[in-house]
Amino acid sequence: MPFTLPSRTPTGPRRRSLLASAAGTLVLAGCSTPEQSTDTTAGSPSAADRARARAARDSETLAGRYTAVIAVHPALAERLRPLHAEVVRHAQAFGGTASGPSASPSVTASPPASPSASPSPSDSASASAASAHPSASPSVPVREKDALIDLASAERTLADERTKALLEVPGELARLLASVAAAGAAHAFLLTEGAK
Repeated sequence: MPFTLPSRTPTGPRRRSLLASAAGTLVLAGCSTPEQSTDTTAGSPSAADRARARAARDSETLAGRYTAVIAVHPALAERLRPLHAEVVRHAQAFGGTASGPSASPSVTASPPASPSASPSPSDSASASAASAHPSASPSVPVREKDALIDLASAERTLADERTKALLEVPGELARLLASVAAAGAAHAFLLTEGAK
């Protein structure tokens, strides 16, 4: 007579059900309600509120740069309008206004791209000041290609700043910043590819 082992039914949860419940818990934690700012003192805005306002202001400034490039280079309007509309939506998502800054664009001559040309100290100082403060009145290069490169640089710089800020803000705002930073990096890629 053959010897058969009795069938064993597991008494606890199975490995698959544990993994599924752990994955479900992570999904629910990722879709939690926005965290309330608790670090306010006597009516001063929290770090999250300041970061949200800064992100809205940065998006509005970038939208102003798109508007300036479109005004100076109408041939680029069809191509830049969808990206501009996205930047405006980003500003709105952070609580900003849809219009953005109404700075009048100024056209700047692009320096020649010769290796022998070296910029004067005042040129490099003004260039570094302009890149450090993108909220200044937008100046638009004369050549379309340079204008696209300028916009791509602004998008890339802003995406990098937002990526660095992710560690300093709470969950919901961090997810929004990450999403907008990724969109900005995609915009920079599209603008760079278009400039080639």
